[in-house]
Amino acid sequence: MTLDRFRPVADRLLEPFVRTSKAVGLTPDGISAIAFAVAVAAGLAFLLARPAWYVVGALFVALNGWLDLLDGALARELSTDSPAGDLLDHVLDRYADVVIVAGLAGGIGQYALGFAAVTGVLLTSYLGTQIEAVGLEREYGGLLGRADRLALVGIVGVLAAIQPTLGGYSVVALLLGLFAVVGHLTAIQRFYGAWRALR
Repeated sequence: MTLDRFRPVADRLLEPFVRTSKAVGLTPDGISAIAFAVAVAAGLAFLLARPAWYVVGALFVALNGWLDLLDGALARELSTDSPAGDLLDHVLDRYADVVIVAGLAGGIGQYALGFAAVTGVLLTSYLGTQIEAVGLEREYGGLLGRADRLALVGIVGVLAAIQPTLGGYSVVALLLGLFAVVGHLTAIQRFYGAWRALR
C-alpha cells in the first residue's frame, strides 16, 4: 500500500494551485512553514480528543499533505529547488509527523503506544533519505509511506468523531498500533532492499 505512486496525478491536480501560489508571491519555503503550522494545529486538535476536534484535525492533516506536495511543485516551477529547501522540507515534515502522532497519543493518554508509533514513523522516513545518502535513489515506497499515513490519519480522525471504538478498542489506538508495527516493518523493508542493492 502506497499512495506515492500517484504523485504524477497529484502534480497535474496541483497545477492551478502552483499558478496561484506563484501569482501571490508565495515561496516553497513559505509553504513548507505554513504546512508545518497546519500540522501543529492538527496535533492540538487531536489532543483535545473531542468529536468535532477530530474532524478539524483530519481536515488540517489533509491540508498539510496537500501543502507538502505544493511546496515541491512550486519549487520545480520556479526552478528554485535546492538542497537547502529539500532539507527544510524534510525537517519540517518530520516535526509535523511527531506533533500529529503526539497529539493522537496524548488525546487518548496512550504515551507508550505513541512512542512506538512515532519511532516507526521516523525510522521509515529516515531510511527513505538515508538510502539516498548512500548513493541510491530516494525510497518512497514500502508498506506505509508518508502519504499513506496522512490518509489514514485523516480517515481515522473522521471515524473517531463518528465511531470512536472498534471491537472495544479505540480507533486512534488501533491506528497508532498500526503505525508502530507497520512503520518498523517498512523501515526494515527499505533497509533490506537497499542492503541488497549495495552488496
